[in-house]
Amino acid sequence: MDETRRAFLDDLLNTPSPSGFEAAGQRVWTDYVAEFADSVSTDSYGNAVAVHEGSGDGPEIAFAGHADEIGFIVRDVTDDGFLRLSRVGGSDRTVSKGQHVTVHADDGDSPVHGVIGQTAIHLRDPSDEEYEEIAGQFVDVGATDADEAADLVEVGDPVTFASTVSDLHGSRVSARGMDNRVGTWAAAEGLRRAAEADVDATVYAVSTVQEEVGLKGAQMVGFDLDPDVAVAADVTHATDNPDIDKEKRGPVELGAGPVVGRGSANHPVVVDLARTAGDHADIDYQLQAAGSRTGTDADAFFTSRGGIPSLNVGIPNRYMHTPVEVVDTEDLVAVADLFGAMAERASEFAPFQVEV
Repeated sequence: MDETRRAFLDDLLNTPSPSGFEAAGQRVWTDYVAEFADSVSTDSYGNAVAVHEGSGDGPEIAFAGHADEIGFIVRDVTDDGFLRLSRVGGSDRTVSKGQHVTVHADDGDSPVHGVIGQTAIHLRDPSDEEYEEIAGQFVDVGATDADEAADLVEVGDPVTFASTVSDLHGSRVSARGMDNRVGTWAAAEGLRRAAEADVDATVYAVSTVQEEVGLKGAQMVGFDLDPDVAVAADVTHATDNPDIDKEKRGPVELGAGPVVGRGSANHPVVVDLARTAGDHADIDYQLQAAGSRTGTDADAFFTSRGGIPSLNVGIPNRYMHTPVEVVDTEDLVAVADLFGAMAERASEFAPFQVEV
């Protein structure tokens, strides 16, 4: 990955974007895609769409990632100045205690630093080592009472882990919120490749909001945009670390390329497009079974309007929904390359119709 694309990825990852509070992250994304898109727009909830206008002879294909990340929200301020929390999305109660966090106060310019308290091991009862629910955990921002805390934060302020981007060995990178800033990165870069190739298809790059709380942004965009094809780029579980039960999870390896879904929302003609494009462009990819659902924005896109032919393309990710998610940047580049190749060949597979 070259320096410019990596800087874009880092900007996305370092900009907090919890569900319902995605505006700052969406500004990073729209500023970047504006450099090569024919137009960029946002809707009332902050979904962002960038367009490469095709020749008019090709189909319309959308590549989408979701901008939001999991996190927390301030539910209450106690009399002694601690903050009680609720979850935003699927936050994991087993990894939250003892973590540095940032409370994003309403003005946005004065983040408040805090920690999620964890009683010292010396003071805990070893026979009672169960994990507390998020609702039972608290943030310490250093305030001594409720009035002091109220000067800093208020109920409804979002909270994120304070961890940022760290390079691991080789092309592997760790950060919170890989899920799913890597998908929005891939959608933007897929559009850039399509624009540089000046493909006949009209190509949309989409950055949706509120996926982590029920695919809400994709429901809005799918209805409004109504493309011929929608491809959701999202993380999927890599199963190559030691604590994964490989008897129950399909084989997905970090660094082995994009993961093309098959089954449920994944339209067979769009699957064929992805596989053919990958084969002809010499892009390695993996396959993944999705017998009931994909768990991604593809599940919202494919039921929009009369049914939009859709596909989930996964990006292998270790330790999902923790502050230390790990991806391989070579996989990200390969996903963007696959999207560019799909945009170039889309006309060959239109109309996207199951033969009965």
